[in-house]
This record gives sequence, structure tokens and C-alpha cells, in this order.
Amino acid sequence: MTDATTVQVTEVRLLEGPNLYFARPAVKVSLSLPGFQALNAQAATAIADVVGLRRAVPGAPHTEQRQRFLSRLAGTVLRRIADAVPSRVGARVRVGTDLDSVIVAFPWRHRGRAVTLGEALGPTLAGLLAGEDADDLLAHGAEQVRSADDASRPAQLRPRIPVASITGTNGKTSTTRLLAHMGMTAGLRCGWSSTEGVFIQGDLKVAGDYSGPSGARNVLEDRSVELGLLETARGGLLLKGMGVSHNDVSIVTNVTADHLGLHGIDTVDQLAEVKSIITRVTRKDGWVVLNGDDPRVRAMAAQASGRLWMFSLDPDSPALRETVERGGRGMTVLEGDIVILRRGADPDRLIRILDVPMTLSGLSEHNIANALAATAGGLGLGLPREAVIEGLRTFAPDLEHNPGRMNVWTVPLPAGGSATMIIDLAHNEAGLEALLNVAEGLRPPGDRVHLGLGGVGDRTDDILIGLGEIAGRRADRVHIVHKGHYLRGRTMENLEAQFVQGLANVGAVSSGSSEDEVAGLETLLDHMADGDVGALMVHRDRPGVVDWLTSHGAHQDSARQIRRKVKAARGEHELEAVLGAIQDQPPAERVEAARNLLEQAPEDPRLVFELAAALEAAGQTTQAVSRYREALNARLREPHRFRAQVAMATALRDLGRSAEAETVLSEVAVQRSDSAAVVALLALLDVDAGRADHGVARLIDYLMTHATGTDDTPQREALLALAEQLRPTAAQA
Repeated sequence: MTDATTVQVTEVRLLEGPNLYFARPAVKVSLSLPGFQALNAQAATAIADVVGLRRAVPGAPHTEQRQRFLSRLAGTVLRRIADAVPSRVGARVRVGTDLDSVIVAFPWRHRGRAVTLGEALGPTLAGLLAGEDADDLLAHGAEQVRSADDASRPAQLRPRIPVASITGTNGKTSTTRLLAHMGMTAGLRCGWSSTEGVFIQGDLKVAGDYSGPSGARNVLEDRSVELGLLETARGGLLLKGMGVSHNDVSIVTNVTADHLGLHGIDTVDQLAEVKSIITRVTRKDGWVVLNGDDPRVRAMAAQASGRLWMFSLDPDSPALRETVERGGRGMTVLEGDIVILRRGADPDRLIRILDVPMTLSGLSEHNIANALAATAGGLGLGLPREAVIEGLRTFAPDLEHNPGRMNVWTVPLPAGGSATMIIDLAHNEAGLEALLNVAEGLRPPGDRVHLGLGGVGDRTDDILIGLGEIAGRRADRVHIVHKGHYLRGRTMENLEAQFVQGLANVGAVSSGSSEDEVAGLETLLDHMADGDVGALMVHRDRPGVVDWLTSHGAHQDSARQIRRKVKAARGEHELEAVLGAIQDQPPAERVEAARNLLEQAPEDPRLVFELAAALEAAGQTTQAVSRYREALNARLREPHRFRAQVAMATALRDLGRSAEAETVLSEVAVQRSDSAAVVALLALLDVDAGRADHGVARLIDYLMTHATGTDDTPQREALLALAEQLRPTAAQA
């Protein structure tokens, strides 16, 4: 008998539901066959002939060709054992992650026989390798299978209610929660499972990661539930199979690099294949909702079992056009509205993006995509149109509706003013990019983004280094925040080293590290100034982070407050249209209109600035200066801060207060030395003070420094030297 290490059954795994290999329960047998890899080609061919594997080309030892031969050989041997039981078995084979590894999978109905058949494969192959009689080996394996007495059947559930399965790398939880919110808005009793736990009508039934079959079972075994929303993660699909036999709607949000190197999934393409499982068991009259902006997700349409509903942020997406032309549906954003596309019909407008709070006033593109996916899913489940729209309108990015996903807080700072803090899971590269997109979209001009960078240990080095590179490129300040409960085989030092390497790759460094998320939050805020934006990647410590924020006077931003911040980051105001209109009014009426607006929000520095500008236009220069100063002291933001400083300096000069004007402009010039307006005003002040030569020199300096014409370049140095001669010497001064 050959050494057992030359043939090993490394795992016999029962998959209770649809899986990577079959749309029904299956057994996955993982084999290690180093002995067969080492055989010469003649011996390998002889074994193939004995078991009936025809037209086999074994290839050279220790090659990929040999590995593929071995996968076929193992499948043939398994079928021969089953034939001898007798029992018809359809086997599918794959290669494993190394040259010795192959996988054989086959459907099952009876637990004992299925496990025994899987376990019999190893000894049978080992006997063949040792030269034992093939018929005896096959007969012995078949007898073991016949003798197996456990006749229990797969534990998969056949849903009695409408069910949606939701998967993807990012957005699963948010989409599941939004769908449940739509269902409850429609008056249905909803149950949903997710990475946060199992919920019935919004109440937590059991906490933990229930994004696998056990979560589905917890939801569907509750006889009061009328609609089931099942977050379906990679791990459960690989280790147990789907928790239900079919679904009415399947949704795939996206597929990006995450959890690679686990359970034989090493590439993003392999990960996409796993996530496509839910699309292959959708009822024929159901809907498969796919992200047309993700090529891997779009490709799932080829094997989808239900009708297609493609969503895309691009209304001209080829994926949308192709799907609609073939009789499916499309979901997209057109002129700021969420719309449905159907063949031969005009776009069906549902709601403005600005009226969907989870999109953060349109700032969060990934949440726009989640909203499109959930809208298609809700309508595909048969929810009333009005309930879907109302669900979109009332689902907020807060602790009540979507905790831990783009929750925006305003935090008072000890030194005065306030900062914005975003709390989000952001557990991979795509999530971090999305988080920083939002942070940058909330940052007022001139302020900084601070990132609390964290991650979990079961990511590859490349992914962790990639997170560091993204952080280093996009955040102004990076602080590493550890998640001690999620080291998963790494040390904190090792995890931090990967982030540090990523930061170094793009020329950045971290400001240090904290052992947990609460400590990281405190450290971030210690270095933040008024108007800055912080982004904290939060996992297990979310309750502690929320408690800390609440106890320190922070509050969650409402949809209106977020909208105001988005506009401020763009240098706009929520009353921008009104402010633009009053600037065209006659001076007296403009002053009156500006005063009326300020009365409604007396602490708004932008409205103070607008009143100052109106007073100046009306010739009330002294009052204008006072108001400009008031706006600046109230931390008026850019670009209006610069405009106020220049306007105030101009007004001070008009009032004959040139020294004050020069002080203001000198401070501005430190930051805005490239401003022509500042240089021109300083030159006028030079003239007013009897320093005309100095003023001319200042203008020459500016002109020649910023001149770009090819004819100007040869004269630059000479003219700059002449300008220097115009300036008084220290003795003359």
C-alpha cells in the first residue's frame, strides 16, 4: 500500500444549498494528490485506462496539464464508485490552488451516503496508485456507501414568502436595510439578515454576522415574516451554500478585491463567480438586479435564471441599452432623477437624487448606486411604487436606519468651532475610496481631511498596502487605528507595517497609531481645526465611538445639515439662488433684502458678508467695513473669506484708513501671493503713501513673474532687476 501522504482527502464538505458547483445541495471533496503528480506519463495513462478515462493526456509530472488530468481522473473514479452502488451521480471537477490539489463536487440527497462516497474517493485513488485491482477497489467503496445509515436530507429552506438575496463586496448591508425599510413602509412585516445580525421589523433578534445560511433560517422560520431580505456573503456561499433553494429577486452590488486568499478564492474573477450563485437560482419570473458599471457583475447576466434589471450611474451605459433592448429593465439617474427605463417607453421618473438622504445630497456615488439597486429590487418584489419612493425619501444615513455606514456627525472642538466626523465601515479599498470621496465633498476650501486608517488581518498584504497608498494619496493627515478583535492571525505590528509601507510608497507617513477606535477618534479630533473633516473606519467599537461622540456634545447631521455642508464645500450657500438674485436689485432694495435674510439666520457669516457687500454698493462704507469684519470674525469660509478681506481693504482705503487696509492685505498676501487684486491694491496703497516707485516695482514683479508669452521670457530678468532699482534702499527708507 502506498504512503497515505501521497493521496489525501483534505476535506469533505456538505453544502446545504445552491453553491459554486450546483444549483442544489452538493458535496465538495478536496484532494491532495502528490503521488499522482509524480508519476511518469505511462503509469498515469495506465491508471486512466483501468478506470475508463479515455483520450487522456496526463502531461509531464508536476505540471498544470497533469493537474487537469488528475481532476478528470478523480471525477471518473467517483462516478465509477457511484455506478457500483448503484446510483447516478453527476460530478463536476476543478483544480485547486496548488498543483497537487483537485476538487470533485457532486449533488446529494442522503447525508450518510454522500459523506461516505466523498470519503471513499481517497482510499480508492490511493489503491489505484499502489497497483491494487480496480474492480475490487470500486466494489469496496460502493459497499461502504451502501452501508451508510444516515439518511437525513439537506437542511435547505424552500421559501414560503417573497425573498431577495443581496450580495456584493460593498453595499450589501446598506441595500438590505433600504429594501427592508421599503418593505416596512409598504406595511409588510419584514425580516432581514446581515453582517450585523437578524432583525424582525427593525428589532434585533440575534446579534452577530448572520450573512450566511443560518441568518436566512432565522428569518424564514419566523412565521410572522411576510418579506425576507437576505444579505448573502462570500463565506456562507463557500462553506455552506445558499440558505434557500431559490429567491424572487437577486441583487449584486459590485465585486472588488476583498477576502482573497481564503477558501480557494485567490482572484477577483473567482470571487465574482462565487457571488453569481444567487443569480442562478432566481425564479424565472423574478428579477436579477445587476450593476452594469461593474464588468464582472454585468457578465453575470449570461447565466442569470431570472429577468434582467440592470442599474448604472450612466444613463448612456451600453449595459443599460442592451438590457432594455432585450426586454429587461434599466435603473439610472437622468437629469438628477432616479428613473426606470423600459423598451419603447419614456423614462419613468421616480424621485430626485437630492431628495434621497442616503446619497448625502448626491455626494455619495456608491450610495446612489445602492439606492438604484434597492429601488429595482423593491419594485421587482412587487412593492407598491409609492412605498418604494417614500422609502427612498425617509431612509437616512443615521444610527436608526443605517448605523455604521456614512454616518455624518458635527463635533464641537475645545479650541472653538466644530469639525465633521464621518463614521463608516470602509473595510476594503473600494470602501475607503468611497469614504474619502465623501470626506472631500464635505471639506470646505482650505480645510483638511484627517483619516483614521484601519483594517482586519485576513486581507492580503497587497490589499493592506493598497489601503495605505489610497490613504497617503488622498488624506491630509493619516492616523492608524487598530481593531484588536480582527487581527485574524496577524499582530498589530505586522498590520501596521503594511499600512506604513503603503503610505511610504506614495511619499506619506502616519502621525502615529491607536490601539482601538475610540482612542483613534480622540487622537484625530485633538489635531483637527474648525471646518476640518475626519473619516474614521469603524468596526466593532462603533457603540463606543457613538457614546464618546454623544458624551462630548456631538450630534448627527440631518439631511438638511449635510446638504448645507456639501454646498459650503463647493463655496455655495443653501440660499445661493436667492443671494444671486438680490445682487441685481437697486442698492437700497439690495440692502433691505440682505437684512431680511440675515434676520432669519443672524449667526450665518455668509449672510453677514452679503449684507456688507450690499452696504458697500449702497455707499454705506463705514457700516460695510464693520460687517465685513463681523463676517471674518465669525469664520467666514472660502472663497468668500478672501473676497471679504479684499473688499474690506478697499473700503478702508476709501475711508482714508490706509494703514488698516495695508495690514489686512499684508495678511492676505501671505496665502494669496498670486492674487492680482491684492498686488494692485497694495500698489495703490504705495502710491497713497508716497511710495509710487515701490508700487510700480510691485506691479512689475507680479507681471513678469506671471508672464507666459515666449517674447516676455528673455526680458524677465532685466525687468525684475529694474524693478529692484525702483525700491528705496534701507538708508533711503
